[in-house]
Amino acid sequence: MKDYGLDMHCQMILEEYREKLPVLENMLQEVLEIIRNDISAKGMMVASIEGRVKTEASLAGKLELKGSKYLDLSDITDIVGCRVVTFYTDDVDKVAAMAENLFEIDRENSVDKRKMHQLDSFGYNSLHYICRIPNDDGFRFELQIRTALQHVWATLNHDTGYKSGVEVPREYIRNINRLAGMLELADEQISLIRTGINDYRRRVQSLVADGRLEEVGLDGDTFRSYLASRPYDELNRRIAAVNQAEIQETSLQKYFPLLKGMGFKTLGDVDAMLKDCGDDAYRLATFQLGATDLDIISSTVALQNLCIVKILRAGMGEGGIKYMLDTLNGPLEGNASLAALIYRQAKDINLI
Repeated sequence: MKDYGLDMHCQMILEEYREKLPVLENMLQEVLEIIRNDISAKGMMVASIEGRVKTEASLAGKLELKGSKYLDLSDITDIVGCRVVTFYTDDVDKVAAMAENLFEIDRENSVDKRKMHQLDSFGYNSLHYICRIPNDDGFRFELQIRTALQHVWATLNHDTGYKSGVEVPREYIRNINRLAGMLELADEQISLIRTGINDYRRRVQSLVADGRLEEVGLDGDTFRSYLASRPYDELNRRIAAVNQAEIQETSLQKYFPLLKGMGFKTLGDVDAMLKDCGDDAYRLATFQLGATDLDIISSTVALQNLCIVKILRAGMGEGGIKYMLDTLNGPLEGNASLAALIYRQAKDINLI
């Protein structure tokens, strides 16, 4: 075993470390499992969850610098360290609240570096909790919680030795501080953007629930909210009843580019198509099914036939139907002949 030249007291702590290393490694895995399971159960997305047991060389260096302040190994609060890196600043508080429910927090030795900044300085903000597994008299561990950009800043500090006491030229210090400010601003803006998007989605869901569809612009997100109300179920059931067919659920989200291409601006425009074209879409679908013995139909049948009727009413003809098929399925070789067939079927029931 390596001799680090430590005094007798520090050497005893190091020997205790060697003896307890398997216990420390098991504790690390237990803590990581607890954290991962709880974050997963809450449906949270984080950038990373990681941990380590301090290496022997690192511990020896710590003891060499300030070994006299520790009575034994259990006094070293970061002998086991875990880190949760979040994507958003507000998720730091969510993970902190989670940790407070999972572990006993040593408040006296914990540090919230987010509250330590001066107004004229930058640096990485992170929350450092000293924790203990409940009902466990064993070692404490450190839990760091920070955002991905704060982690970038901390890594930069570590790799450049900015905080090491080595003199750094002023132009580098200035550039480091500029970068820190940019990262801090980016962190704030990312969280603000997410908050804004979530607020927007809640407003959209409220407007859709209230039936105020004409106030909601059509985009991929609002169309998804509209589909959540299952507006085409009744028409699908009417069509399926022709052959007593089963309806196979299929995503309708792929119709969004088609609806935009057809000139729809709001969810009100989309909903109006259902009201205005529903009867003719039913006639066309039942004519198509009547000549078959299909007992399974796709849940796209209602919306597809609504679009066909709308295209024909707009005078876009056979070319418009081919455009629909190309948009939905890609430019397949058989789209032209299928468009011609659908056009003839529409003529046969006097939709044109």
